Formats: sequence, C-alpha cells, structure tokens
Amino acid sequence: MAEKLTPMMQQYVDIKKQYKDAILFFRLGDFYEMFFEDAITASRELEITLTAKSCGMDEKAPMCGVPHHAVEGYIDKLIGKGYKVAIGEQLEDPKLVKGIVKRDVVRVVTPGTNMNLQSLDAGTHNYLVTIFQNIAHYGIAYVDITTGDFYVTQVQGYEKVLDELAKVQPREVICNNTALCNEPLMDGVKNRFKSFVSVQEDWYFDLERSTEAILTQLKIGSLEGLGFSDKIEAIKASGALIEYLNETQKSQLHHLSHIRYYATEDYMLLDLSTRRNLELVETLREKERRGSLLWVVDKTKTAMGARLLRQYIEQPLIHVDEINQRLDGVSNLFDEPMYLMELKEYLTPIYDIERLMSRISCQTANGRDLQAFKQSIDMIGPIKILLENLEADYFSAIREDLDDLRDLYDLIDQALMEEPPIAITEGRLIKKGFNEEVDLLRSATTDGKEWLARLESKERERTGIKNLKVKYNKVFGYYIEVTNSYLNLVPEDYTRKQTMSNGERYITPELKEMENTILGAQEKLEALEYELFVQIRDTLKAAVGRIKASADQIAKLDVMQSLADTALKENFVRPQVHNDGTIDIIEGRHPVVEKMMPHDQFISNNTYLDQHEHRFSIITGPNMAGKSTYMRQVALITLLAQVGSFVPAKSANISVCDRIFTRVGASDDLSSGQSTFMVEMTEVANILRNGTKKSLIILDEIGRGTSTFDGLSIAWAVVEYIVNIHTMGAKTLFATHYHELTELEGKIEGVQNYCISVKEQGDDIIFLRKIIPGGANNSYGIQVAKLAGVPDFVIKRAKMILEELDQADITKHAESIKVMEKPEKAEDTQLSLFGNISEDVVEELKGFDVNALTPLEALNKLAQIKKRLNG
Repeated sequence: MAEKLTPMMQQYVDIKKQYKDAILFFRLGDFYEMFFEDAITASRELEITLTAKSCGMDEKAPMCGVPHHAVEGYIDKLIGKGYKVAIGEQLEDPKLVKGIVKRDVVRVVTPGTNMNLQSLDAGTHNYLVTIFQNIAHYGIAYVDITTGDFYVTQVQGYEKVLDELAKVQPREVICNNTALCNEPLMDGVKNRFKSFVSVQEDWYFDLERSTEAILTQLKIGSLEGLGFSDKIEAIKASGALIEYLNETQKSQLHHLSHIRYYATEDYMLLDLSTRRNLELVETLREKERRGSLLWVVDKTKTAMGARLLRQYIEQPLIHVDEINQRLDGVSNLFDEPMYLMELKEYLTPIYDIERLMSRISCQTANGRDLQAFKQSIDMIGPIKILLENLEADYFSAIREDLDDLRDLYDLIDQALMEEPPIAITEGRLIKKGFNEEVDLLRSATTDGKEWLARLESKERERTGIKNLKVKYNKVFGYYIEVTNSYLNLVPEDYTRKQTMSNGERYITPELKEMENTILGAQEKLEALEYELFVQIRDTLKAAVGRIKASADQIAKLDVMQSLADTALKENFVRPQVHNDGTIDIIEGRHPVVEKMMPHDQFISNNTYLDQHEHRFSIITGPNMAGKSTYMRQVALITLLAQVGSFVPAKSANISVCDRIFTRVGASDDLSSGQSTFMVEMTEVANILRNGTKKSLIILDEIGRGTSTFDGLSIAWAVVEYIVNIHTMGAKTLFATHYHELTELEGKIEGVQNYCISVKEQGDDIIFLRKIIPGGANNSYGIQVAKLAGVPDFVIKRAKMILEELDQADITKHAESIKVMEKPEKAEDTQLSLFGNISEDVVEELKGFDVNALTPLEALNKLAQIKKRLNG
C-alpha cells in the first residue's frame, strides 16, 4: 500500500505510525486535515462533513478538516470526549520550498496537558497525575502545566491515593502496569473522578531514568535539596511525569522549575467521603459551586488567588504557628478596612500571571498576552507600598518576596504597541522609536501608501476616468482597476493584467516598480517585528522564576483579602487555635445554610467538646429538626479555623484536629453493587481504622439500614469503641434515633446527651433548632410524616400501631447492657444485649433468622420473651 501512496499521504502515514493512540491534525495550508480512521472518528465526534481525497490508491481516503484559526475549539471538543490530539505542523515556509513541505508533530494535547486557557476554569487547577504503585506503596506526582505547580507525595494503601486524588480532581492519570491492574484503585479513578487513564511501560518508571529526568528539568545536580531523595516511589512518579510532558509537549517547560514534596500527615487529612459530605468545593447532588463552602468564602479578585483559596480549603493546616500566621494576616486586614478596600482595587486589574507565564515559557504568548502581563505587574508597585502600612509579619514576608518586575514592565512598555494584533507574524507589534530599522521600513511602507494615493488622483486627472482605483490583493499585487464604461479612455501605456465581468485590471511600469519597493519593505518589516517580539518573549521566559515567585505572593494576598472581606460581610470572628484538646464554640452558625436563608433567621448553637468528660455527644431528636446541619457546622467551623479563616460564631476556641471524619446520610452505590447499609458500614470501618484521639468525628444515624436489634447493637458498639480512650477517644458528635443509647450517659466516661428542642402543639410540632442538654424521648416520626404530607388515614393508623409497639419497649433491656471496659485488643470488644438470661431463651434466640423477621415480628418475639422472663 505504501508504494501507491502519493508523497504527501506517505508523509502523513509515516507520522501517524508514531502516534497511533492520537488523532493526527495534519496541517495543509490554512486547514488541519485528518485521514482514514482518524477522519471517520473526528467527523463523527466533531459533527463535521466527511469527504474523500485521492491518495494514490484505487480508493480515495476518507478525509475531514478544520480551519487552522479555529482549531482550538475542535481540539477542546475531542479532549473533552477523552481523545488525544497530535498537532502536525508545517516546519518550513511553503513559499521557499520545492516539493513536499517538511512536517512533524509539535505537540500532543491530552486532557491533562491542554493549554487553551479559554477552555479551562480560571479558578481551578487542571492537574495531570502520575501514580506509581510498588506493592502497597504509592508515589503520586501531579502538575498543572498552565501554572507550573508541581507536587509529589508518597502514601501507603490505595484508599490514601483516592483521598489525595479527591483533593486535586485530576483530569488525566498516567500509571504503571501494577496500578492499572489494581481494580479498586482504577474503579475510583475512573468512576469517581472521570479521569482519562493511560498506562506507561515499566522502563518509564526506572529509578535512574527518573532521577535524571528530574535533575535535567530542574537544572540541579542532586535530589538532596528537594526533600524526597529517599522516597523511591515519589522519585519514580515525578520522573515519569516529566518524561510524559517531554514526549507530549516537545519543548522545554522552563516554568516547571520546582517540585514541592509534602507529607500527607503535615495537613489535615480529609477522606473522599468527608469532602463530599461537607460540600467543600461543590454540592453533593448538583455538583455546583453555589451552596458549597468555597462559594461562601471566595471573594478573590484574581484567578491565582481563587485557585490558592481552593487549595487551602482542600488542605487545611495542622500546625498552630502556621494557622495563626494566616489568622494574623486576615485580622490585620479585618481591622484596617480602608487598606482592604485599596488592596482589592489593586488586585482587580491583575490577569492570571501564572498562566500567562506558562504561555510565555511555552512560546505561545502573543502581543496581547504580553500587554496583559504588563498591566498586571504594573500593580505590584502600589501593592508593595500598601504593604508597608500592614503590621502583620505575614505581610512583611510577602513584601520581602514580592519582586515588582519593573525591568520587564519597562521592556514591554517601550517595545510593544498598546493594542497589538492577535497574530505575531503580520506586523504592527513594535512601537516607534524602539528599533531604528523597524522605523525606516515602516516609513517606507507608509510613504508608499501615500504615493499610491497620489498616483490614483494623478491618473484620474490624466485619463478622465472618474472611478479609477488603485487596489491590492495577495494574488495579483497592486493594480489599476477600470470599469467597462470607461474602457475607451484607457491610455496605451496601461498593460492589461486581468479581465473581469465588470471591467479590467491594469499595471504600469511606474506602479510595478513601486509595488516591488512597498511589498519588499512590508515583508522585511513583518519578519523583523516577529524577530524582535520573539527576543522580548525570550527575555521574559528567562525571568520565569522571578515571575512565578511574585505570582505566588499575589495569590497569597488575594486569599487574605478574600477571607478578611468574608469575615466583615458575613460577621465572622477570629478563632483561638491551640492544642489543648478543646472545641468550644459559642453561637456557632453553618456558613452556607445561613447565607442561603433570609437575614437573621438562622438559629445559632453552642458546642463544647474536650478529651475528658465531654468527648462524645449523643444527639437525639426528630428528622428535619437540624441535627445534621448542626453537626456539619461544627466540622466546617473547625476546618475554616485550620484553613486560617475567621469563623461564623460569637467566639470559638478550636483545638487542632488531625482529621475530620463525616458519615452523614448514605445512598446505594450501584456502580460497585453496594447497598445503603454496605456504604454506611464501609465508611464507619474507615473511621474506626483511621481515627485518633485528635480527630473530630461526625456520625449520623449509624445502623439504620438493617434490623432494629442489629442496628442498635452496631451503633452501641461503635459508640463504645470511639469513646474509649484505649481504642480511640476522639471528639465525636453522634446523632441517632436509637434513644436507648442515651442510657450510656453516666455509664461511660465522656458521653453526654444532647437533643434538638421541639415545641409540641397538640399533634403538631415546631422545630426550635436549638441544641440543649438531655436526651429526646420521642422521635416525632409520625408528626414529621404529617408535615411531609402523608395522608391522614395513614397517620392515624400509624398512631394506633405505635401504641401497641410501645408495650414492647426495649429501653428497659438497654438498661441492663454491660458496658465495655478496657479491652485487651480492639477485636475483643463484645456486646451482650440482654445480660444473663436462661439457657432455653438463649437457644430460642439462636434459632431466630433475624434477617427474615420484620421489625414488628421481632418486637412481638421480644415481648413474649420478656413475659416469660418476668414469670
């Protein structure tokens, strides 16, 4: 087949062999064209016409194409559908080449390497992640090539990998074969994060090769200063990620100049379930930003600040000194609202310096990008002056590290036109006075145009042709155009150049000579302006480290003003953060629910937890009364405090938590075949395995997905395990409908009862949404059903059945349950629901198939046993 192909098609086929997993966009003139299977796929996915082209074979090759000036939109569409796109460009000027123009792939675009800023969310990172698995050890490296942010860490267990991925939300994941074969890991990557996944060969992750890739990229001689020279999995993940970028981007990414290693235990650990339940950056059901914690506190003015604030929320601090440094910064701006307002004004005109920097580094920035960069760095000077008035050490450090980049501003200001064109090869880029040769060539083209205008006027007067015009196009150059009605007046020295339906086009020796002068000057001018522009861009590229450092400081300032602005507008207060084990919140409020409610209608509540008598709060009360909202608000206030933010409360003393766990509500996980109860138990198991005495645990309705006795037993055992200082001793808010658990107050050290206050009006109830000490003795389920609109005849029947069931109240039996003492091992924890009872009853209980009994049958059986035991 190859022998029959035309030379151009042979060139296409040769390039395509090197990029079999990508759709090849093959540049032909003003179009990118696709052939064979790529054309069929692209025409279907892009909804463009499929045609055919002669290729030298008997049958024409399927073909489709897109205009070069609109290619980014088509690439984005294919990337969004999970395809890779290889960009095959012309490497030579077709005007200067005889025969086939040399072509090759200059870049491969993937979901994680997309550089089209118009298609990316400015406030969110676009992360490419590498996972290297070695048995149970994992290296995780991730990069956003549009900003230069590059991070790496090392963990044990695939669950920890998924927790990290939940933080970064990767668009694309590359991995080794071992990780690809890890089904639980890959299920999470593909189903939870919808990431594009590809596998790389094992040699990609060779230690020596990976080390060399890192050293070359960072231009360093040793890994010692990076903080992970002894972390083998982290090195392999980082090196493989750099290799992948080199393969796809085909150029040195100078803005990837630093890799930040972090240990997961240096930050508050938040598992996937907790992030989802607390709705940190998006809502649980609609996946929308509105209604999330980020939506409340994000008042940033720059894209860089928006991304950093999101990172802070996803990764709260655990070191008191760092937290208080941030709080000092927020407090300083909070106390100086005039400076806060001024800072916001300076930040507002600043463009996304990080992503502009990446375009400069990758040599894709145009004149307008450089003008946007100039406008942005022009604000740094006034910001540095403003920082002199702020007393916090946090701002002193920022001012010290903030380079005003004035030399780069002056270069752009002196060199570039204020409103340059999008294209950088068509001139009109360089200012008058910057380069003498540019000025001379521009003068020649300007003078030539004036000469043409004078020629047109002179020829009209000489010939008497009133509508004679001197025109230009790229095909015929300059010419004199005469309509048919004046052809009889055309002088003999005019030479016909082209005949048209409505007239003729002519050339004269004088016009031909001037055409050569003008066009020669124009071509030289465009070439020289392009050359000078590239030199300016290269000068900026050489300063990429300085630019990145200043962009980082601007992002920090933006986050500080956002948190201070939120505190002022939402009536937040500065929390006192410490390590004494106490969480003491006075009149705390849920930041999101309060903002979405009418003014001043949210009911605030107090919270007190410590590591002694008040480490476990059992909260009872009806559905819809506000238990979940209250518990989540405690978690969010704690998290905000550790982010370094003010919090929604009258006052708050927050002891640093190493982890926050939440299990609030559940639903079937159909994709993995798990029921509601299985999902619930999986989340509970994760909490029991990983919680510590420094953790904050939020548990809602444990054991509701199974039979009454099973559920109560599990809930009781979970309470005992968490509250026991020998197994965990974590600070916990535990909401339940099992009123029997309120018996634990006084029996187990650290357990306290609280309930949601309710006002009864006959058969109706009013939710007061206030947390008060004590346990609820009624779930008010029937009243809630009535509020929900359940028909009256069902409500009445439910009351009748409830009266009968009350006779079989199992609370009395709960009073006899033995409480777990200090266990030798966690596995030794046991329960005895009924204490010491007769052997015949035990045998009868052993014969019950609990799963086959309805709750009513179970309670009737219990009533019979109770009757026998009471004689």
